[in-house]
Amino acid sequence: MENNAQSQLHKATFAGGCFWCMVTPFEELPGIHGIVSGYTGGHVANPTYEEVCSETTGHTEAVQITFDPGLFPYRKLLDIYWRSVDPTDAEGQFHDRGSSYRPAIFYHDEQQREEAEASKEELRRSGRFDKPIAVSIEPAVEFYAAEEYHQDYHTKNPLRYKYYRHGSGRDAFLEQHWNTAKDKEELHKELRQRLTPMQFEVTQNSATEPPFRNEYYNNAEQGIYVDIVSGEPLFSSRDQFDAGCGWPSFSRPLHGGSIQERQDFTHGMYRIEVRSREADSHLGHLFDDGPMPGGHRYCINSASLRFIPKERMEEEGYGSYLSEL
Repeated sequence: MENNAQSQLHKATFAGGCFWCMVTPFEELPGIHGIVSGYTGGHVANPTYEEVCSETTGHTEAVQITFDPGLFPYRKLLDIYWRSVDPTDAEGQFHDRGSSYRPAIFYHDEQQREEAEASKEELRRSGRFDKPIAVSIEPAVEFYAAEEYHQDYHTKNPLRYKYYRHGSGRDAFLEQHWNTAKDKEELHKELRQRLTPMQFEVTQNSATEPPFRNEYYNNAEQGIYVDIVSGEPLFSSRDQFDAGCGWPSFSRPLHGGSIQERQDFTHGMYRIEVRSREADSHLGHLFDDGPMPGGHRYCINSASLRFIPKERMEEEGYGSYLSEL
């Protein structure tokens, strides 16, 4: 395993077509320390983008992720990977054709190889796709960073990136295969069994619980709040404050990558809805009347959260977040 001796950071390398589109699924997640777009698997040192696209160097466009497995296990990276590609297409990805766009998982040690093989077999057995799973699993070799122009392309050229991604057919494919009516039906069946009616209505149907009559609006214990659906860490008691509104309020999330913000025009007003990234649970809304310097108030439903007290964080697997209190 390629580790950083001090912080024990590991590497993961994935190919899934155009590397512009393989950065956003992983960025800003807790435990992700860096994502580099580049080229791997070829026979020429330091290839250029033009050389790789010419299909003469044997390289594949890929991203290399530096991550902390204590915060974000490799298996979770694999789950994101499968949900970001067409795993049945070995000849390219979407409208990008050729070997430089082929999908592949490049493992950095035996454990990664075993986990990649197991996740591939699990996907095959699921029957989600009616074609064979064609992603190759190969040992990692020399990785060359792409030109600076290609790094974080989605932030440097957001409009062109959005047009490209939409036009490639990637998003339509992922929506069709990973957000089906059957998926939602099975999820709702499982959630109704383990959530209270209020928790279900809030997280799945964007309901709002009553103010002052909810579990955490005046909680004063130290600990972290996680998504009631997925267990994803969301907020710290360090950032909780009394806004007088009757719901738990926070000045910031634990990690920006754990939160999604969406425009909300319901109830005849404009607001910014807050949802969890991993489970897509409705959490609450974001307002600009919070404490300075940020001025943010994340107004969150208790029903969307589970609180883990400081003394239980280690045993429940959240020990790495103790420094956030």
